[in-house]
Amino acid sequence: MEKTQKIWMNGELVDWDKANVHILTHSLHYGSAAFEGIRMYDTKKGSAMFQLDRHIDRLLYSAESLQMKVPYNKDQLREAILETIKINKVKACYVRPIIYYGYGELRVGPGGCPVETSIAVWPWGAYLPGDSIKVKTSDLIRIHPKSSVTDAKITGHYVNSMLAGLQATSKGYGEALLLDYEGNIAEGPGENFFIVQGNKIITPPLGTILAGITRESVIELARDLGYKVEERAIKLEEAYEADECFFTGTAAEVTPIKSIDDKPIKNEIGPVTKHLKEEFVKIVNAENERYFKWLTFVK
Repeated sequence: MEKTQKIWMNGELVDWDKANVHILTHSLHYGSAAFEGIRMYDTKKGSAMFQLDRHIDRLLYSAESLQMKVPYNKDQLREAILETIKINKVKACYVRPIIYYGYGELRVGPGGCPVETSIAVWPWGAYLPGDSIKVKTSDLIRIHPKSSVTDAKITGHYVNSMLAGLQATSKGYGEALLLDYEGNIAEGPGENFFIVQGNKIITPPLGTILAGITRESVIELARDLGYKVEERAIKLEEAYEADECFFTGTAAEVTPIKSIDDKPIKNEIGPVTKHLKEEFVKIVNAENERYFKWLTFVK
């Protein structure tokens, strides 16, 4: 990870190497934090953040699911993110806001722990290896929808993701694929999943997956481009037989999948995935005015 100069912590800009928390911080022990990942792109029209407001909305929703009394509202968080970007003088970066229970009581319940907020930014390139990736289905399932608030972006959920990802990458795969408790495809460790059948695009429904912001954007984009999009359960066998498969996510953007469980997908980088990826790249690089509504330009 490439360091930048300052991290925003509870209203103050702190030197990168001094942005520390106490070892007994509640969220370190229990995964009780809400976070987001946001990308900023260096475009010909200036630096632009993708879907900033939707990310902040989800951050606050996730914090609310943890019963946090966040000391900052949406506008204040927005300004803090922009301030952190500007002070670090980055043109393109990944933004990580996190709201967490700090040092206080160390019971499982966070009563007595302050709600802390931090924002870090740093340059970050491609998240997944290569132009397309090999995927391995995990023997771990995605968190049961009645085990947690599974559409919130909570740090503790990502132990499930990390373990699945480690299993896959340790065996030479680019990423894992998790099924849900009913045996349907859920998502990747940090990505939403899509298949293509002809000109029809299919993705798992909300309920057992994270409501990905890139997922929502790609669904809207695909419909605007004339594709039919269905949100429904997908069995693994259906993915094996699909014409195309791809992941979406803030970090992954639109990433084609070339095989699942060593079964080659018919089109490694198929025409629909290629089309969506190309149009998505145009959008985040401010080359399509129709979608400037998704961009926040940083002056």
